[in-house]
Amino acid sequence: MKAFGMKTEIVSGINALAHVKTMPSKKVFLVTDETMVSIGVARQLEDHLKSAGTPYYLFQEVEANPKVETVKKGLKLMVENRVDTLIALGGGSVIDAAKAMMYFCIKSKEMLVDKDAIHKPRFIAIPTTSGTGSEVTSFSVITDEETQTKVALTDPLMLPDIAILDATLTLSVPPAVTADTGMDVITHALEAYMAKRASEFSQVYAEKSLLVAFDYLVKAYQDGSDREARQKMHEASCMAGLAFTNAGLGINHSLAHAIGGRFKISHGRANAILLPHIIAYNAGLTDKELTAEGEAYGKLATQLGIPDIDAKNKVKALVRIVERYRKELKIEDSFRSYGIDENEYKRAVESMAAIALKDVCTNDNPREVTQKELEILLLQSYSGELEI
Repeated sequence: MKAFGMKTEIVSGINALAHVKTMPSKKVFLVTDETMVSIGVARQLEDHLKSAGTPYYLFQEVEANPKVETVKKGLKLMVENRVDTLIALGGGSVIDAAKAMMYFCIKSKEMLVDKDAIHKPRFIAIPTTSGTGSEVTSFSVITDEETQTKVALTDPLMLPDIAILDATLTLSVPPAVTADTGMDVITHALEAYMAKRASEFSQVYAEKSLLVAFDYLVKAYQDGSDREARQKMHEASCMAGLAFTNAGLGINHSLAHAIGGRFKISHGRANAILLPHIIAYNAGLTDKELTAEGEAYGKLATQLGIPDIDAKNKVKALVRIVERYRKELKIEDSFRSYGIDENEYKRAVESMAAIALKDVCTNDNPREVTQKELEILLLQSYSGELEI
């Protein structure tokens, strides 16, 4: 038996940000980062709150790869201010931090004798990048600096109540970030389509997300002012999020979390480098014998318009498409290309593989995997060598 749920109300379109004025709130806790404040995006939201006469507290201290300490600090301020609405405005890091605050807020309430001391706030997520799909997912990734690892949380408590998709907030995103986040969309959709908990319902969103991303990602990358391409990528990201929050992900994300925690490479870029290797592994291309998962990849390839050839060659064609997009987006094909020292990387391979094996995303990978196989994938993606 498989399940599919969709809790979050989605408000999508150019200038959809104005929707916040229609929501009655006594006090808002606005979580964002310094970049959103400095470039004036946060001001747009603040102006809407002011025009509606809604008081708010601004917390702008979220960093890239949000830390446990940042979440703790934000949670303390959120509880002290007794807010009834939590708004996350920013990229995946900001939304992940706000989710973790929501999670621990509710968990804290469960431990209190006076449970009325904390009320669950309405949670609104407003993404300013098109990649994570975090606005409709029950996942959050937080960095534990002490262990140099990324901790993946998953719980329905973290699902936003409302997601606002307004592409005007993404127009200032630089090309490199558009590339990284766009490849994250493609990775989300591909992993969700293949995940163990995938259903026909989740696969519909995954397929549509891929079709839209393949059509519009390069356009958004080449011309950041293209509002249609920006809005389409916002929607593709959201659809991929709906797919993977129901179906799960896989070892592509598990390994990206481990590498990102150790070497600080951006999550989307890590996913893009790993993706061809993971498709090949799951499909059995590296074993020279197609797996059942390979047949499923072949079915997806047909849906994406790859010619009706035998399944093995369809999977190879899918890998080549991913590599072509990565090249068009000027993302290198190996971790070596980003200046990571080879000896340092190889020394970390065993520990990174062990971390990835325990990652929550590994549970939904379509093919069972061992630590040794993860180590091999890490070494392959360092060199970029892939023979299929």
